[in-house]
Amino acid sequence: MAYAFDPKDDVETQWQKWSAENPVDDMPVIDEQELKETVIKDLTYVSQMDVKEYTLYQKWCEVQDRYPAIEVNDLWEGTKLVIENEDQRRAIEKIKANFWNPTDIEDYLKLEPVLEYANKQDDLPELWNCIRTFSSTMKNNSNIGRNLNFIVRDKPTQKFLGVICISSDFLDLTPRDKYIGWSRELKTQGGMINHTAIGSTIVPLQPLGFNYVGGKLLALLCLSTPIQELWEKLYGDKLVSVTTTSLYGKTKAGGLSQYDNLDYWQSMGFTAGSVSFEPEKETRYKIRQWLMKNHTKKYFEWYVAKKPSGQPHKRDHKNRSLQFVYSKLGIPKELIRTDHARGIYWCPLYDKTVEFLRGEDSTGMKKNFDTSVEALTEIWKTKHAKPRIKQLIKKERVSKETLFYDDLITMTWEETKSKYLPQVGR
Repeated sequence: MAYAFDPKDDVETQWQKWSAENPVDDMPVIDEQELKETVIKDLTYVSQMDVKEYTLYQKWCEVQDRYPAIEVNDLWEGTKLVIENEDQRRAIEKIKANFWNPTDIEDYLKLEPVLEYANKQDDLPELWNCIRTFSSTMKNNSNIGRNLNFIVRDKPTQKFLGVICISSDFLDLTPRDKYIGWSRELKTQGGMINHTAIGSTIVPLQPLGFNYVGGKLLALLCLSTPIQELWEKLYGDKLVSVTTTSLYGKTKAGGLSQYDNLDYWQSMGFTAGSVSFEPEKETRYKIRQWLMKNHTKKYFEWYVAKKPSGQPHKRDHKNRSLQFVYSKLGIPKELIRTDHARGIYWCPLYDKTVEFLRGEDSTGMKKNFDTSVEALTEIWKTKHAKPRIKQLIKKERVSKETLFYDDLITMTWEETKSKYLPQVGR
């Protein structure tokens, strides 16, 4: 009988059951030298790219993988490529027919954003993924742990404004942790990390994003009452702060992100992180096979073992496993990663957030500001959208572009780079 996860089993019991069903002798053999040469070839190609080009390349690879196209013969147009999956095709058509696109320059003043929880309702998960994939040049990676996905619409028109994902917060962010005065033990064993979250996806549709700084609207909505209430309802933990990081940090032209000068979000410096380059999908599959055959227990811990909740036993298992394999294969370090600091932004929702997170007396804790959707939207309209659109009108730079990247489905990499590289990060 094939191995089946039982939430009552501890990790060692899971290992005993899984290994009994998956003897090493039955696992495929991957030639180590051939694998090393393939990994080096893949990483040599991508490591020559700067951060923006690599970001776009990952997006192109993602679209090619998730949205496969097939050739069909059309009586009038001849042979053409179309999306193979009908649900995906319908989702794209629905979204493109329902962009919020103003007919008057001041239509933004009529907007009434609402947040739709998109994890399990009807076609909302497919719509969320579609908007997230084709509205941002950042790869649509699912996060380990808690995830609340929201589609943001305009209530009167039901037009799409963008998407948000609120996820389990980063365990270690040195500038933030130093500011709070957090010990790792308090965060983990004390469970205080569960009272914070990260805005892992904050993506407006265009032209809302460019013309009206719609990213600022969505960033403010990450702090809203509906999100706080759903977090506590689903997970049982009071949400007292929210973190996010900028896409490009110090590398972005002008040095500013959408979170700079945004109400309630405090700049906390920069990450000490980097961008890890990845080999091609087929190579990653061979890496996993090699790891399973040659370091079976490690493979099990990263890709099979689960917590009682059903979540993976190890955090960030994909990157951990890749770094382990790179080390074992002797991959040159200069091919593996590039330095890339991101800006860190943090919002304490309560006046005693720091005391609460340190486990100190937080009696009488009060909210720092009005977190209603209406109040946050009004701040965006008056302090951010209004001056932005006035500036663009004056400079004759108002955009009508939707920048929906579904055409990547049928484009080559060279075509993609030529058309969209200047747009990365917008």
